[in-house]
Amino acid sequence: MSKNRKVVVFIAQTLDGYIATKDDSLEWLFKVEGEGDNGYSEFYETVDTIVMGKRTFDWIMEQEKGNFPYPNKECFVFTRSQLENTSHVTFLNEDIPAFIHSLKQKVGRDIWIVGGGDLLQTFFKEKLVDEMIVTIAPTILGEGIPLFKEGNYQLDLHLKSVRTFNQFAELHYDVKKA
Repeated sequence: MSKNRKVVVFIAQTLDGYIATKDDSLEWLFKVEGEGDNGYSEFYETVDTIVMGKRTFDWIMEQEKGNFPYPNKECFVFTRSQLENTSHVTFLNEDIPAFIHSLKQKVGRDIWIVGGGDLLQTFFKEKLVDEMIVTIAPTILGEGIPLFKEGNYQLDLHLKSVRTFNQFAELHYDVKKA
């Protein structure tokens, strides 16, 4: 455990840059022939904190039929609503950059931004991301929820590694800090 915690995006997208269809479906992802768990378990061991938006949390809980999939991790869900915390989740409605900066000062492993699109956009604009691990699926949707929304921001990246998991290509980047 260290105090040099990184904020990491670990996510899959289509070749044309979408993380889900317009109706939040990931069926396209499960149709691609991968290899094992496509690096998920290896990555999962590097984090002890998970951050996501409320829509993503709701989608995950629906897919998992109410079973929380990250029981041994500290999990924060950003929401505009006032919600009561659970045994697994702390719901937050506060300044995202300030919260993330304070979280990075605590001793621990890396911090995983699970999604969704709006929260990722905020992290990109505020330059809160330290690394990106993007797995590309050989699928083109033509429309959907983009990983990178239009906006007034720029990220400069440094390619650390490229791996393949059968039909998936994993691109691992450091985000260059000015």
